[in-house]
Amino acid sequence: MFHLFRSWLCPDLGIDLGTANTLVAVQGEGVVLDEPSVVALEKGSRQVLGRGAAVGKLARQMLGRTPESIIAVRPMKDGVITDFELCEAMLRYFLRKAGRGRFGLKPRVVIAVPGSITPVEKRAVFNSAERAGAGRVYLIEESKAAGIGAGLPISEPLASMVCDIGGGTTDVAVFSLGEIVAAQSIRVAGDELDEAVCDYLRQRFSLRIGLQMAEQVKIEIGSAAPLETELAAEVRGLDTVSGIPRKAMVTSEEIREALATPLSAIIQCCKTVIERCDPELVSDLADTGLMLTGGGALIRGMDELFREQLGIPVQIDDDPLTSVARGTAVCLEHLEQWRDSLEGDDAAT
Repeated sequence: MFHLFRSWLCPDLGIDLGTANTLVAVQGEGVVLDEPSVVALEKGSRQVLGRGAAVGKLARQMLGRTPESIIAVRPMKDGVITDFELCEAMLRYFLRKAGRGRFGLKPRVVIAVPGSITPVEKRAVFNSAERAGAGRVYLIEESKAAGIGAGLPISEPLASMVCDIGGGTTDVAVFSLGEIVAAQSIRVAGDELDEAVCDYLRQRFSLRIGLQMAEQVKIEIGSAAPLETELAAEVRGLDTVSGIPRKAMVTSEEIREALATPLSAIIQCCKTVIERCDPELVSDLADTGLMLTGGGALIRGMDELFREQLGIPVQIDDDPLTSVARGTAVCLEHLEQWRDSLEGDDAAT
């Protein structure tokens, strides 16, 4: 009875601690918070601006636009914590904004992390979450959380494959009987796609733009495969020759050319994982195919490109941005069932 009362007062949380965005899911409620993983602070003092208010969406608006006295920082890079103190402050703000952990109770938390992180990086996640107000902390690989959130039958004696393209990492895995049988995580994802657009426009148009503008262009006209009707968008930036602001018209064909190299690395990662599977699992994949999740899956024509390159069916999750967070929420609802596949804080080294 006390356990049920405690769960009502302080529901358990699932967290997708991403490079670009952090999502919080509450047991029984789904995703309740989706905020950019950005913190604004006073330069030199390490104090979060506005007593913690400048975190998330407000802080992201400040990226590249702050005066010398203020800096906007992303405490996550390539899926791992690069600034322990700021990550702790960010998590504390998000947990408070989600309205959990009241009455002195600390929620159990399941956090999704890339499959490639080291034991030291895992310890940083445990410590940040605990100091931010979490109680018992468990870690789950992002690929497994994405597969669960996308509704793949990963517990069946049948191969299921997922490719989660996030902001800092791409996690690819093949599951069978509830376990990962082959997996790889690479630090090529949304950030690298944005950087590729920046590099392309600088080289092709002598135009220097910021990462936020690059992301906007990628979303507006980016594509991984040819479109029936090609798109165009106006891009604003700094002319690297004259040193003055300038506009340029860019087409979806040009952005597709810019994205080709990082997308090729992601596809090669998928091929490597498939090659590591036994022939029986590979034959399963010919029918079950690949599930794309993460923000990168929203680029136009991603399923078409992967289908052409891998030769297997490819589908995109209905809500790829929240797949991982939804997977952590499912783990919370069936914690006893999934506990053996989660990593507790007593297991980190």
